[in-house]
Amino acid sequence: MKKAGEQGSRGAGEVRKITSPSSPSSPPSPYQSPAYWLDKTAIHQYQPGLGETVAGGWWYPEDAQVDNQALANLLWTAAESVGVELKDGIRVQAFLQQQGQVVGVQTNAGVIRAGHYVLAAGAWSNELLPLPVRPRKGQMLSVRVPESLSELPLMRILYGQNIYIVPRQNGEIIIGATSEDVNFTPHNTPAGIQTLLQQAIRLYPSLEHYPIQKFWWGFRPATPDELPILGTSHCKNLTLATGHYRNGILLAPVTAALIADLIWEQKSDPLLSHFHYSRFHTQPSTSTSMLTHSANFSNGHHPAVSVENLPLSIPDSRLPTPDSQLVIAGKTFQSRLMTGTGKYRSIEEMQQSVVASGCQIVTVAVRRVQTKAAGHEGLAEALDWTKIWMLPNTAGCQTAEEAIRVARLGREMAKLLGQEDNNFIKLEVIPDSKYLLPDPIGTLQAAEQLVKEGFAVLPYINADPMLAKHLEDVGCATVMPLASPIGSGQGLKTTANIKIIIENASIPVVVDAGIGSPSQAAQAMELGADALLINSAIALAQNPAVMAHAMNLATVAGRLAYLAGRMPIKDYASASSPLTGTITS
Repeated sequence: MKKAGEQGSRGAGEVRKITSPSSPSSPPSPYQSPAYWLDKTAIHQYQPGLGETVAGGWWYPEDAQVDNQALANLLWTAAESVGVELKDGIRVQAFLQQQGQVVGVQTNAGVIRAGHYVLAAGAWSNELLPLPVRPRKGQMLSVRVPESLSELPLMRILYGQNIYIVPRQNGEIIIGATSEDVNFTPHNTPAGIQTLLQQAIRLYPSLEHYPIQKFWWGFRPATPDELPILGTSHCKNLTLATGHYRNGILLAPVTAALIADLIWEQKSDPLLSHFHYSRFHTQPSTSTSMLTHSANFSNGHHPAVSVENLPLSIPDSRLPTPDSQLVIAGKTFQSRLMTGTGKYRSIEEMQQSVVASGCQIVTVAVRRVQTKAAGHEGLAEALDWTKIWMLPNTAGCQTAEEAIRVARLGREMAKLLGQEDNNFIKLEVIPDSKYLLPDPIGTLQAAEQLVKEGFAVLPYINADPMLAKHLEDVGCATVMPLASPIGSGQGLKTTANIKIIIENASIPVVVDAGIGSPSQAAQAMELGADALLINSAIALAQNPAVMAHAMNLATVAGRLAYLAGRMPIKDYASASSPLTGTITS
C-alpha cells in the first residue's frame, strides 16, 4: 500500500489532489505493477487502525519487502561459496593510474591489483573519484508489537508523507527514514527520531503504545538528480556502479546484470547511456564576445571599461630581450600569472576574469567543488579545460593526512575533466583558522608522500628559506612562499626572505598570497620570482576582469624589469644630461 493520502497539516491544494476519488494521484504507467485506488472507506476497511487523517491511497498488490540484513548475510555466504575472496576491515585510499588504466588500489593494508575494477563505494565514492555523489543521512528506528496481541495488527507496508512503516513477520516494525544533508555527521538525534515518530503515529496511531526496540542510521549515496551513476569511466578498466540513493537494494539485481554484461561480454545496454557520469559535465559557453562585452564590466562606482581591444600580453617578438618560458614539472606555460576561482561574486565574473588575465593555470579548491560550496556550484564545468591547466589545491585541509587524500581526489578530478596527464597539486596544510598560516611540518610530510605517489607538488609555505630548500630536496616542482597573510592585500612583507629563496632555488618560485595591487605584483616579479598566484585582489576588486588584466600587465612589466636589470641606487643626485658641451654666457 503506497501514497496514503493524509489530511490535516499539508496544503489544501495538495490534499484536494490526492483525496478526490475522481482525480486521485496520478496512476502508475503501464510499465509499472498494477495498482488500485482505495478511497477513505475502502482503505480503512482494508487496513484497520489507520489514522483518521488518511483519506485514501494506492494499493500495489505486487509490492513486497526484503530483510536487507538477512539478504546481505546470504549474499556474503553465497559469494564465499563460489570462491569470491572478501576482505573485511580494509579501507581503500586511492586508485593508482597509469596511461588511462587503473593499475592498483591503494589500501591501508597495501596495494590490491586486478584486471578490472568496479567502484561501488556508495556514499564514500567521491572520496576516491570526484563524482557528484554526496552522503544523505537517514535515521531509522524499530518498535515491537506488544506480546499481549495475539496476531500482527499491521500486515501491509505503509507509505505516507516522508515516512514509511514496514511490518516484519517476527513482530518487528521498521520506521524510516529521515533524509538529511549533513555530510558524514553520525549518530541518531532527538529531532530526527521525534520527526519519524510523529509522522508514523499520525499514519498508524497504535504505534504510540508499542515498545521501542532500537535506533540506527546510515548514509545514502545521493546524486544531483537522485539517479545512479552506472557504466564506463575515464579509465578503460574501471566501471562505475554508485549513486543509488534510496534504492540500493531495489536496484541491485538490475545493476549487477548490467555491469556484469558490460565487463564480461563488453555488452553495453542502451539503458546505461542515461546513467553515465558525463551527464553532470555540461560545458557552458565562454566565448570572447560574451566575456569582453562592455556591459559585463560595469558597476555602480566606475564607468564601464572594455578589455577586448587591449592586448592580454606583450608578444615575445616585441621584447628587446627574449624571455624564457615558464616550465613547471616539464610542462611549459607562456603566462607567468596564475589565478584562483574563489571569492568571486558569481561564476560569470570568474569566467570573465580568467579570460582577461591571460593566465594558463587556474587553481581550484577540490573540497569546495566536491561539496558544491557556495560560489563553487558547477565550477568544474565553468571553464574550458582544453585551454587552461587545472591546478587542484588542498584548501581546507588541516593535516598532512587530509591533504594527501584530497590531493588524490584532485588528480582524479583533473582526469575526469580530460587532463589525463595532470598530476599537479597545490599543497596547502593550514590548521590555523585566524591567520591562515601554513603548517611547515605537515606540509613537508605531505609533500614527501605525494612526491612518492608521482605528484608534481606546488607547496604553499611561509617565506622560510630553509623549508623551501627542504621541499626542493624532497622533489617538489615549485615552492610558493607567501608575500603576506592570504587574502590580506598587504603586499610584500617578506621581501628579504623571498629574495633568499629565489637566490637558492633551482626550481620555480611562485609568490602566492598577499598581493593586493598591480604595483605589488610588479614588485614581486622584479625580485626575480618566476610567477605569481593572485586570487583575492582580482575577485574582490570592484571590476574583477579589468583588475585581472591589470595584474597580467604588471606581471609582464615586472618580469621585463627583472630581466632588464634596474639601475643602481645612489645616495646622491646624478644628472641625466651630460655636463660637457653646455652653453655658458
